[in-house]
Amino acid sequence: MMAILWCSSGVRKKTKPPQMYQVLMLNDDFTPMEFVVMVLQEFFSKDRETATQIMLKIHLDGRGVCGVYSKDVAATKVDQVLDAATKQGHPLQCVSEPIELM
Repeated sequence: MMAILWCSSGVRKKTKPPQMYQVLMLNDDFTPMEFVVMVLQEFFSKDRETATQIMLKIHLDGRGVCGVYSKDVAATKVDQVLDAATKQGHPLQCVSEPIELM
């Protein structure tokens, strides 16, 4: 969807919405499932049931989407997850990638 802005000169300008990024967690064989659920609840504001569903998707499919955000917010979420995992001694990986617009 594009927004149309009117300038003082009367010329219309079309602006694109900002690029959005999905934050993904990647499966590993060492990070406890309960830790992944806790991270989803704490940093992505997921309820326990939703967090558990995402954790199972990560476990079964190798990766799962935690949320969709602007570039800066996605980068912050990735840093929060990686910092929490490191502090607890878990190798959990988290990345962000741009969402392709149709």
